[in-house]
Parts: sequence; structure tokens; C-alpha cells
Amino acid sequence: MAFWRRKKDEFVSLGLNQPSAAPAPGAEVTRAETGVQEPAPLADKPTPPPIESTPVAPSTPWQTSVLGLDLSIEQLQTREAALEQEFSARFRRAVAATRESLSDRIDSVFAAGKKIDAALLDELEEALIAADIGVPTTMHVLETVRRGISRKEIDDIEKLKDAIKTELLSILQASESQGVASETSVPDNIAPYVMMIVGVNGVGKTTTIGKLAQRIKAEGNDVLICAADTFRAAASDQLAIWAERTGVPLIQQKQGTDPAAVLFDSMKAAKARGSDVLIVDTAGRLHNKSNLMAELEKMKRVAGREVEGAPHETLLVVDAVTGQNGLEQARQFLRVAGVTGIVLTKLDGTAKGGIAVAIAKELGLPIRYAGIGEKVDDLVVFDPEQYVNSLFN
Repeated sequence: MAFWRRKKDEFVSLGLNQPSAAPAPGAEVTRAETGVQEPAPLADKPTPPPIESTPVAPSTPWQTSVLGLDLSIEQLQTREAALEQEFSARFRRAVAATRESLSDRIDSVFAAGKKIDAALLDELEEALIAADIGVPTTMHVLETVRRGISRKEIDDIEKLKDAIKTELLSILQASESQGVASETSVPDNIAPYVMMIVGVNGVGKTTTIGKLAQRIKAEGNDVLICAADTFRAAASDQLAIWAERTGVPLIQQKQGTDPAAVLFDSMKAAKARGSDVLIVDTAGRLHNKSNLMAELEKMKRVAGREVEGAPHETLLVVDAVTGQNGLEQARQFLRVAGVTGIVLTKLDGTAKGGIAVAIAKELGLPIRYAGIGEKVDDLVVFDPEQYVNSLFN
């Protein structure tokens, strides 16, 4: 399955979501003329544990191309089917807690032959809100259910679930009309494609950047990371570990350096290298700090001067476990940071995964990626239909 698709016509992406081989112990640090720090073992840093990944369908003994170019059409189709099934199973496991909570509550609404009345609808409302779908979204769904009941179209649990699924899917799909729903919206002759990552500390921002870099690189793109969070010393250290793990070059400067200056250097380096993608980390201080917002605005101006339309995406990382608090963070960033999409992390760690629908409904922003586990390939492109089906099936 393709993860990042701007080069979709240039290569076959099946099975490329695996991490690259780790650099050999004692690998020598190299430095390009642009000043880019190439990945190498970090001095005085503990050796990170190996990255696990989900295995894909085994290749044939004679396969020599990582792109799958030496496979027959039948073999490629078989591999894609296997990956599709694996993705579906992993996504279902990730939202299992939300599905069990939601489905159990809805099942109980119709238990013991209850008749459809105001009391039953109150129970249904409680079930949806408990999944963090949000009050406005819940009211919208209930209005649709009431219309179906009045027309005698909804008279059993399966029809009720179908009505809810239809409404949730329409909300998620409607959000894709705003922001940036796909990297293919930017012409592939514009390079580098700049992704600015924002969010408060603790939501999984650094991990998301590392996983994004790995996945995008694995599909044939040259990726560069910009460590522009110079406020927090640990931020650059954490990114350096991810750069070593994934084999992605990192641009960083000493703590306290103007983040816009780091971004400027990174943009110059990315253009000199011919990089396809530049992923920019930003400071994760509290979202109500005006100096942080001014900093983001300055960085956006610097990026726009160097590459047309940059940053092409500003992704807000939201922790699904925080639920409605995460939604409030998103509102604050949306006002000043020009957020174009959401990365929803830790979706596998909460029974309130309905926050995805609340974000789409209340913010009108597409959810671009979802974190569904700890492995490097447990960051996936968010699929609204797969998500909704996983909640109920």
C-alpha cells in the first residue's frame, strides 16, 4: 500500500513500508558540503533498541528489486491483497477498545426488546458522547436517527448502526474538502515538499516525525529533517536518535538558536541536495504562549520565500487519549498556525477514539495519519471508511 504518493507514477510501492537497515556499528559520520549532518551513531548516547515492523508477504527467492519491479502482475496483486488484509486487521485492533465500548452500549440500547422512545434515544446519546464523538456531532447523528425512526426506516439495531455509520463517514469525508487531504495536491515539480509539525509536548510529536520520515523515505523519496525546536534541548537529541534509526539526515543547531534560522539553513540544504521532502519540528510549548505563535508565523514566512507555497502542510499532532482536551488544543493552533491536517496518535490506547469524528466535524480538518501502535510502521494513512467500519464490524 502506498503511504506517500507524490511519486506514485515512478515506482511500485508495494511492501515498502518496512524500516531501512540500521547503520553498521561504528559507521563514520559524513558531512556534505551543505552542512547536512548525515546519520551516524551518537556519541555518549545509549544504543536505541531495534525497530520492529510488521512482516509483509514473503518474496520469491529470485526477487532482486525492493520496488517489486521483478514481480509478475499476479505476484504484485497477491502482495497488495495481503498488505490490505494486514492493514485492516491492525486498524481493527487499534480501535478495538472504542468499538467494544460503543457497540456494547448501542447493543444494550436495543436489548430486551426495548421500544424506540425518548428514553432509548437518551441512552444512545450517552453512548455516542462516551466515545468522545462530541456533543455537536452526537446531536447531528441523533437528528438523522429521529428522522429515520419517524419514517419507519429504523426499527432494529442493524439499521440503527447503518444510519450511524453513514453519518459518521459523511462527516469524515466532508472534512477532506478543506485543508490538505493529500500530498498529491501539490505538483511534484515543487521541491522540497515542506511538512511543518506542530503540537504541545507529550502528544508524540517527535515519534510522529521519525515515523513519517521512515515511511516516506521507504517509498523512494529523499527526506530531510529540520530540528527547529531549539527551545528544548531534549527535542534535538530525540530527533537525532530517530535520524540514526531511519537513516535520514538531520539539520540541527545549538539550543537557543532562532528556529527560523535553522529552517532557513534546512531549506537551503534540502534544495542543494535535491530532497523531495523536508519535515520540520517546531517548539511544543503551551499553545497559549504568544511568542510560540509569532515564532511559527516567522518560520512560515521563511519557508514561503524559499519554496513556492511552503509549508505545504502544517500537521497538528493530537493525542487521542486526551479526548476533548486535544480538541481544544487543536482549536488554539488552528487560529494562528494555519493547520491543514491532523495526526491522531495513540489511537490504540483509548476507548474514546470517536474524537476523530469530533475533530472532523468541529474543525473541518482532514485526519491525515493515525498512530495505531509502537512500531515504526504503526503510523498509517487515515482511511475514513476503514475507521468507521472498524468501529462497528
